[in-house]
Amino acid sequence: MLGATNKWFNSVIMQDCIWKFTCLRDLQVPDPGHVAFSWSNLYASVVDGSHSFIFRQQEKHIDWMRIGAFSFDSEVAFLSQRMSASVKILKQENIDDMLQSYGSCLLRKIKTGIWIADLQLVRCPVCDQEKCEGTMQMLDARHIELFLNQGFQDGSWDYELVGSHEIKKKVRGAYGAIFDFKYLTSKSTAGIFDYKSWIGQPNDFQPKAIIALHAVAVNTNLQENQGVLIKYHTMRAGAEGEIVSIRISQQLL
Repeated sequence: MLGATNKWFNSVIMQDCIWKFTCLRDLQVPDPGHVAFSWSNLYASVVDGSHSFIFRQQEKHIDWMRIGAFSFDSEVAFLSQRMSASVKILKQENIDDMLQSYGSCLLRKIKTGIWIADLQLVRCPVCDQEKCEGTMQMLDARHIELFLNQGFQDGSWDYELVGSHEIKKKVRGAYGAIFDFKYLTSKSTAGIFDYKSWIGQPNDFQPKAIIALHAVAVNTNLQENQGVLIKYHTMRAGAEGEIVSIRISQQLL
């Protein structure tokens, strides 16, 4: 009886190793180490077509595109609406000061591991404006385990606004990026700041995205406008828990 149990246990471990290899290979990310769920379930939650608006706010959702996967090795994220790595970051600055000065912010207590990035097209909350077409771009990133957690499934974990920034002048494109702060100036993220290599030509208004080992960014060229409102939302694993999801939205003024 014990021998049969050991064989079953070894078989389960081997199957999970296969799913792990498949998942890491397809997502092209390094091994994150310990995970809280089986790799077969993690893989299924990534490839079954699920995205965050399927679970809630379906009435706001229009369309989406899977960008890919990246990794957080550190517990600090840098969010930006600028296509430049030259933003001055002072440790003593709080979120409000950074948002006001640069339109960027640092987030701490990020859940490390694999993150999945999607580009969402959603209904604008103020689409009664004369020049607004009623749509809004959103960079939506989540920890790979998010959809399997009970707190997310039952709605007890929700998004909260952590900051916003207005650009009150004509903007060429709606840009948003998420970086593992540890790798902000590393070679692995340099391609994201080389924006001319991946954003569309001036007359191309289709959304573009780029992903690196420790970062993701999106950009959509804009037609005539009077500026953009950028909002940063996060979801925590409970009131004082780690950040498990990040959203950056851009809305025309």
